[in-house]
Amino acid sequence: MRTAPTILHLDMDAFFASVEQASKPSLRGKAVVVGGLGPRGVVATASYEARVFGVHSAMPMAQARRLAPNAACLVPRFQLYRSVSEQVMELLRALSPLVEPLSLDEAFVDLEAGGTAWDAESARLTGIRLREDIRAVTGLTGSVGLAASKMLAKIASEDAKPDGLVLIEPGTERRLLAPLSVRILPGVGPATGDHLRRAGMTTVGELAEAGEDELVRLLGKAHGHALYAMALAHDERPVVAERETKSVSVEDTYDVDIHDRTRVGLEVRRLAGRCVARLRGAGLSGRTIVLKVRRYDFSTLTRSETLRGPTDDPAVVAEAAARLLDAVDTTGGVRLLGVGVTGLADYTQEDLFAQAAGERAAEEAEPAGSTGLSGAAEGGGRAASAEPEIPPAERRWPSGHDVRHAVYGHGWVQGSGLGRVTVRFETPLSTRPGRVRTFRTDDPELEPADPLPLVERRPGDTVAGPVEPVDGAG
Repeated sequence: MRTAPTILHLDMDAFFASVEQASKPSLRGKAVVVGGLGPRGVVATASYEARVFGVHSAMPMAQARRLAPNAACLVPRFQLYRSVSEQVMELLRALSPLVEPLSLDEAFVDLEAGGTAWDAESARLTGIRLREDIRAVTGLTGSVGLAASKMLAKIASEDAKPDGLVLIEPGTERRLLAPLSVRILPGVGPATGDHLRRAGMTTVGELAEAGEDELVRLLGKAHGHALYAMALAHDERPVVAERETKSVSVEDTYDVDIHDRTRVGLEVRRLAGRCVARLRGAGLSGRTIVLKVRRYDFSTLTRSETLRGPTDDPAVVAEAAARLLDAVDTTGGVRLLGVGVTGLADYTQEDLFAQAAGERAAEEAEPAGSTGLSGAAEGGGRAASAEPEIPPAERRWPSGHDVRHAVYGHGWVQGSGLGRVTVRFETPLSTRPGRVRTFRTDDPELEPADPLPLVERRPGDTVAGPVEPVDGAG
């Protein structure tokens, strides 16, 4: 059992919102809410300034707007978040080969495995340097917890928020845990928490006092044994460097239920194209195609089809998803659609293209050498004449996204509607809030732009190169 506090847990502070504030000088120190802006949108992240008003993640965006009417509500920019996340993860990988990412903004690190810490003092110094490096490279802050186990390190980082460092000294673990709620322990959700509360146990100390036999009687052997060990501050879970990807999927929730069956089919094909783009980006292929449909009454149906072997062919995935949709009743409307691929592998079986029902039409419609991705996104590999024509998409200007104007330079969208788009012209390096201008949505001098680096790059910088395009939708 490890005794030195050499497990580090990093949790970036209000990550998405902090990236937006770092990118937009006019929003620094202001309430910022990131999430879906439609009638069914939910909050992904709220800045600490917005949390003062009671806004939190997973809250309906409409409720967040009521609580913080003056907050800047922005559409997520996952392309940028992933890029900044990789900068942070690169710093963590420099500390140890054992880095276990939990999400874009959170990870465990085994410092002892990297030889960067072996006792409390070396672990504390490593944590201090890490926070300084993160600020220098990204301009952002992160909270660090250090302890002898993953469970305690995560508790410590939560206590350190925002922008702090907490180290749990060896020998103090049980005293620290005793007054905390049982919900702080891994594996204790609402149902288990209620069950324990009815048995008279609401704190970790009360779990330890109840004893292992009582917890086994209440929760079963496996759960009871594990929970008792954690109540005694024993957590032997190792930091795992690589987590096997089990599936790749995308889904969209629609502001208004889709009733037209043809449009449902087109949406499924577009989702299949996006799913394949992610699959190929990860260098994977898969055997099982999964379709998810949430209907107007919130009932959710999942259908799947397993192929003879793995594929990353967009025509195959689109055709399989279309066949699955044929077996689903969408009468009454659809509020969510999703397409996924499971049974992943790192190779493809080339003859799988023959499984697509529209193979011959797809071959005729696709020019030689085409990857087929465009066909999957727009028509799923069927002959173009078999699909109804889709009018050109109107230019969309999501709030918070980057733009460039031929005259005024780089800026971001403050809002759009009624044929107009309002832009604030500033960059992450601007020393003061930028000026605001309004344009027609079809202004030829205004174009979408890539995000800019959050901090100034100096010659010789090796961390975090240019932002690479990443499909962050879904």
